Amino acid sequence: MDFANFLIQLLNSLQYGLLLFMLAAGLTLIFGIMGVVNLAHGSFYMLGAYLAWSFAGTFGSLFVAIVVGAALSILLGLVLEWSLFRHFYKRDHLDQVLLTFGLIYIFEEVRSLLWGDDVHAVQMPEMLNWSIPLTDTLSYPVYRLFMSGICILLAIGLYLLISKTRLGMKIRAGAFNRDMTEALGVNIRLIYSVVFALGVGLAAIAGMIAAPISSVYPGMGGSVLIMCFVVVVIGGIGSVRGAFIAALLVGLVDTFGKVLIPQIAGMLVYMLMAAVLLYKPEGLFKQ
Repeated sequence: MDFANFLIQLLNSLQYGLLLFMLAAGLTLIFGIMGVVNLAHGSFYMLGAYLAWSFAGTFGSLFVAIVVGAALSILLGLVLEWSLFRHFYKRDHLDQVLLTFGLIYIFEEVRSLLWGDDVHAVQMPEMLNWSIPLTDTLSYPVYRLFMSGICILLAIGLYLLISKTRLGMKIRAGAFNRDMTEALGVNIRLIYSVVFALGVGLAAIAGMIAAPISSVYPGMGGSVLIMCFVVVVIGGIGSVRGAFIAALLVGLVDTFGKVLIPQIAGMLVYMLMAAVLLYKPEGLFKQ
């Protein structure tokens, strides 16, 4: 592998890892802070992709589609938390699994009714539909750099929100001790609503920005859900920092594995997870 190919694969792994982080961050927030096992998280990714395809065709701009789709996704998260999830916080994880597993089928049926079962392509914005030449024969798409940049900005924003704001202080307090936080006068239900809506919004945005390069198709949330759980387990349940490091590691292992040893590439990520759990059962970072 020459330097140009190495650089392309490194950028691909970074872009894939950052996209995984956006998905895993929402999942680890919902599970680590609220204690809810959300198997429907991949459905929010799929929903975002379909919203991007639908609104991009309606408004003629992917950027407008992302803004409108993100707002609708956050609103959906608030509605779902208010109508369903808040009734399951203190119930067994099995009840949560059954609820969210049922939501997967509901989202799939609604998707089929609204958008059909065909595969769709989302047009890239013209200003990003070009490549940076690396050699005479190799180039790198600017849109992938745009995806990485959006993910980095959202990761920084998430870090600042949780670590540097009063809302973040309340979120951390609610994760540590819900009863004491409520006794101090914090509206923990409102905090949980915000956290759940934020997790749904991150997953949907990931689906929207990934739609132009992955296409939009039925069941696309299933594969990313499995990888999200791998990232959360490797990073440490409830740790956003762990999810970030784990997502980058998974991106590197998966991307370079497919290039260097494609025969066992599908196993490498799970071998990494097994190795981490063997030596650090709580993951790379504790909550």
